[in-house]
Amino acid sequence: MGLPRRSVLLAAGAAGLAGCSFRPDQDHNGPDAPRAEPLRQPVRTAWVFSSGGPRGFVHVGVLKALEELGLVPDLIAGASVGALLGSLFAAGLRAREIEALALALQPWRLLRLALGGGAYLSGSAIAGLMRERCPVQRLEAMPVPMACVASQRFGRVAVAFTAGDVGLAVQASAAIEGHFVPVRIRGHQYMDADWINPLPVRVARALGAQRVLAVDASAHTTDTPQGAERYHADDLRKQALVNADGALADLVLKPDFGYWAGMSVEFRKRTIEAGYRHTLAQATALRALHAV
Repeated sequence: MGLPRRSVLLAAGAAGLAGCSFRPDQDHNGPDAPRAEPLRQPVRTAWVFSSGGPRGFVHVGVLKALEELGLVPDLIAGASVGALLGSLFAAGLRAREIEALALALQPWRLLRLALGGGAYLSGSAIAGLMRERCPVQRLEAMPVPMACVASQRFGRVAVAFTAGDVGLAVQASAAIEGHFVPVRIRGHQYMDADWINPLPVRVARALGAQRVLAVDASAHTTDTPQGAERYHADDLRKQALVNADGALADLVLKPDFGYWAGMSVEFRKRTIEAGYRHTLAQATALRALHAV
């Protein structure tokens, strides 16, 4: 997902007001715990949404345009913020509902201090948000099959949760390394896949996707502004990973909404609009990709 250190520290202070998580390393091993299972139906077209932290608001605009074009996927695969927004859509929310939620969101409400967790924060409130907002709670029962991609902490293996509780699956996918406590599921710790697979096209292909639309919310490394030099190396690292998977997609959308990211309502509106306009501009190619 990706957050600057200063933002995390400020968020941690706000999280103290929101509450604490007293069992941050609880092992979730019940019948509803997320699982990686084969899909029950063949996948012709998959939508893949990248990680990106606040830049991920661009996915909302992309979803608005895709819905307006009348396009429907056979699978959505997402990492981190891409898993969060993709799951809301896969569960049955309309794009305008997701946009309203994105604009009204108070980010500090999604944070909890993790007491004894070895990291600043717990993402348990993210799981709560998904359970509250998703009309369908289990990934395998969603109208559109959904794969929430997380990284197994030890071994650095990308895992696609396709069944079980959507809240825990998204929490695991969005557990930013070094900032959020990993989510323990069936004895293994999971976290954000940003360091190994920020644009999980390979995951979608492995699940059987014949055609892939990928949406890249990462920074445009060719437009790094003055003052952002300290982030450039990490931007290049991530771009190399994104490019490797993007080469396996049939179409990649990378809307440009400027380098700097934030959580202001103005930034959210501008980013959503950029995603919407960029996607509509590719209407012909998108319709061809989804043609039977």
